[in-house]
Amino acid sequence: MIMVVWFLTAASACTAPTQKEDSVSFNDLSPEEQRVIENKGTEMPFTGKYYLNKDTGVYLCRRCDAPLFRSEDKFESGTGWPSFDDAIAGAVREVPDADGSRTEIVCSNCGAHLGHVFFGESMTEKNVRHCVNSVSLDFSPRATPPSSEEKAVFAGGCFWGVEHRLAALKGVRSVTSGYTGGTLLNPSYREVCSGTTGHAEAVEVVFNPDEVSYETLAKMFFEIHDPTELNRQGPDRGTQYRSAVFYHNEEQRAVAMKLIEELKAKGYPVVTTLEKADRFWPAEEYHQDYYEKTGHEPYCHIYQKRF
Repeated sequence: MIMVVWFLTAASACTAPTQKEDSVSFNDLSPEEQRVIENKGTEMPFTGKYYLNKDTGVYLCRRCDAPLFRSEDKFESGTGWPSFDDAIAGAVREVPDADGSRTEIVCSNCGAHLGHVFFGESMTEKNVRHCVNSVSLDFSPRATPPSSEEKAVFAGGCFWGVEHRLAALKGVRSVTSGYTGGTLLNPSYREVCSGTTGHAEAVEVVFNPDEVSYETLAKMFFEIHDPTELNRQGPDRGTQYRSAVFYHNEEQRAVAMKLIEELKAKGYPVVTTLEKADRFWPAEEYHQDYYEKTGHEPYCHIYQKRF
């Protein structure tokens, strides 16, 4: 993002609440819940009421009642806090600490502090541990988590513009800017920009397939960037700016391949790669909703109808 580096300094100083926080109604909290949820505290290990809970149900945000974790994703980590190796799609946002030492997790709906997430510990096959304070949670044995949400991951140059365009589609629940397709765990923006980690700047889209199809998302992706540019997009150059579809299953792969073949048949020399979806690392908070925060428009993601 060579042409807009000066924006980063201003954006990184922003400490505004999460996008939805101002419009969400909150439950009353006890002083201890306020200490943890609002002031980012930590409860003592082995003391939380949900640490050893094995009942079937859904864990909700204590502050706003949003569904966060399924009981089937809870496991015994021996750490003293409730641990989950997955979260409900789009329910939890990862926020890297300023010093890069840990990654905080917050409720996507209201911004409540939940705990931290850790990777590479080999405790489960998913190799992820969401370490959560019990006081940040409520538990409902009767609740059912959202079942009609899926994820899609696209890379098409600077993630600011891709995020901005895809977020406008009806049926899209959330779009997160981040990094994927590389070898380094929990990479920083500076590390990805070096071009040595193998990551691409990408976006993770959580969507309701009953409202918008994966094919519609993929078509929009191919129409808001230039899929014929190799390892660049506009003024941004390097493998981190490559055009790529990171598919979660064979159905997504088949849809992306079909669209690529259609474009090639129309004379577009498409260079977009199809890569199996791997761990997606959310980018630093100042990259999220970047154009909404700054009031600017995407500088290299202009819609061009191709289908």
